[in-house]
Amino acid sequence: MCTVILWRGEGRCCLAANRDERLDRAWDPPGPFWPGIIGGRDRSAGGTWLAMNRHGVVASVLNRPGTLGPAAGKRSRGELPILALGALTAADAAARIAALPAAEWRPFHMVIADAREAFFLCGLGMGTAEAIPLPEGVSMVTAHPPNDRASPRTARHLPRFRAAAPPRLGDWGAWPILLADSEGAAAEALNVPPLGGFGTVCASLVALERDGQEWLFAPGPPDRAAFAPVPLDQGHAGQPCVARGVEAAIPRPSF
Repeated sequence: MCTVILWRGEGRCCLAANRDERLDRAWDPPGPFWPGIIGGRDRSAGGTWLAMNRHGVVASVLNRPGTLGPAAGKRSRGELPILALGALTAADAAARIAALPAAEWRPFHMVIADAREAFFLCGLGMGTAEAIPLPEGVSMVTAHPPNDRASPRTARHLPRFRAAAPPRLGDWGAWPILLADSEGAAAEALNVPPLGGFGTVCASLVALERDGQEWLFAPGPPDRAAFAPVPLDQGHAGQPCVARGVEAAIPRPSF
């Protein structure tokens, strides 16, 4: 169960994400694996869990409860962010996904955002996914819908993110420490310790503003791996993104 936490307002959007996956599933850190798109690449199916295009649109996909892994006759959900990121805006990207037959994939959640807007989409394995605008402030998406307190993870962590100062490009404040929290019951942990060959394998902090974007990536659990900037001009000749940020080693927090 992955997690995406998003803050939007004042003409900017900041997104934090932990990817939870089987520890033996091979992947590559964010790079220019698709034309005009930078994202992490899943080596098993060739898709991505989180990616950004040259226009500053970000798309992330998450599983719904009980749907981990592939299924016969279904397309990889890692295709969905790539399909979305052919668009110039988050609104257009969300509309692209909403027009697709959801039955072609196992159930999924998506978060799509740019500096101006953000959307949540839920594919239920039938019909089409509805694009729901996310409001200003903090939204938290897991295998459950946004801000669903029925999720123990959301119930524990959403108040903490809402109480923290809003992040911005170059200043993430308390968010990296909150993202690294592995305390509490197994269902509550935001940074999932290895258990049964599964756990949090990497983390991202993505800032989208009108004058630039920033992606900080930790190639391991965020309490043990350092965040470092992803070069956002890779493969974007003629369409530069402004990438700012410094390496940030995140210490193991105490909660």
